[in-house]
Amino acid sequence: MNYLYFDAFAGASGDMILGALLDLGVDQTLFLDKMGTLQLPVDISIAEVKRSSLRALKVNVEVKRDTPQTRKWADVVQFVDRCKFSSAVKDRSLQVFRSLFEAEAHVHGRAFEEVHLHEAGADDALIDIIGCCLLSEILKIEHFYSSPLNVGEGWVKTAHGRLPVPPPAVAELLKDHPVYSAWAKAELVTPTGAAIISTLAESCLSLPELCYQDIGWGAGGRDFPDFPNILRVFYGKEQDFRPTKSVYQVEANIDDSNPQVLAGFMDTALSKGALDIYFTPVTMKKNRPAIKLSLLTDAAHLDSLLDSLFRETSSIGVRYFPVERRILKREFVTVEVLGEPVKIKRALIGDEEVNLQPEYDDCRIIAEKKHIPVKTIIAMAIKAYTDKHGGFGEDGS
Repeated sequence: MNYLYFDAFAGASGDMILGALLDLGVDQTLFLDKMGTLQLPVDISIAEVKRSSLRALKVNVEVKRDTPQTRKWADVVQFVDRCKFSSAVKDRSLQVFRSLFEAEAHVHGRAFEEVHLHEAGADDALIDIIGCCLLSEILKIEHFYSSPLNVGEGWVKTAHGRLPVPPPAVAELLKDHPVYSAWAKAELVTPTGAAIISTLAESCLSLPELCYQDIGWGAGGRDFPDFPNILRVFYGKEQDFRPTKSVYQVEANIDDSNPQVLAGFMDTALSKGALDIYFTPVTMKKNRPAIKLSLLTDAAHLDSLLDSLFRETSSIGVRYFPVERRILKREFVTVEVLGEPVKIKRALIGDEEVNLQPEYDDCRIIAEKKHIPVKTIIAMAIKAYTDKHGGFGEDGS
């Protein structure tokens, strides 16, 4: 499957997301035909435009109604259920709409079922959200990620009157999603754009290490003089996206803890997601022998591990800081040794095999059963692998 990374340096709106996804090479006629099956009173056009000298696709949705359509949650569910799309497209679309309704209900202090969506429930919003989910299926996008969002600043005119930027519903949708304001006194993130990204994106992070196969450019409606009003998306294979390249190293010098307690914490840390943990003997002030505890973790597990460290050791202070790391691609292959399975870990640079390592626990179990030294089982496992797949470093697949 594939990933998509939203690089929202100029914010995001529904039409910008559609344009960026279409710019990844989706057949525009296919998209228009599919949207036509919704039988909404709209005209959809797609054009290549320039924003601050950069090209991008602009999707225009012209609604042919004299009076804007407003919808409740039940109306949207009924409409989506009637769509001639897959259940996956329908489910993803309703997830986005639910986020919108929940945000509107919260900021206006109304019951979820009674909220009417105005701009975000209109015909063009249906095109934006359902179209985004359809294009995601066509592009086989399974995982979404996002940069921090540039929300702009100032005021925006809505059905509820003039509201500050970001509008209340957008601010509610983007809770826990890093935002900032730069370059424009304007609304840069619309409710539809905020709902799509906040619902679909698994995490928000500055541009991570990734390998991508394509870039899509979706244009906003305005052309600002100082920066390109474009949403850029990076698209590639899921295995080439490494959001946890930046990790944290945690350190604590401990001179008053029982070694058995530290040994127990090592097991706890590994069970709670630590990528690595080790102890180093050090000498502290007053010439006291001590242990430096060091562990490696990603951001998602950092707070939990810090809490456990304070609760389960005698440390009352730690240091932690981001570090960069590079890891090789790894694959597992199973071989048979004396009638028992042993997993072999292959380390690769590209497609080149550069290291082999039998799993120690598998080898230890066989060694105990057969009363043979572990080193002998390890050697037998490597030989079994090379006999089957070719010599070390050769492509035996």
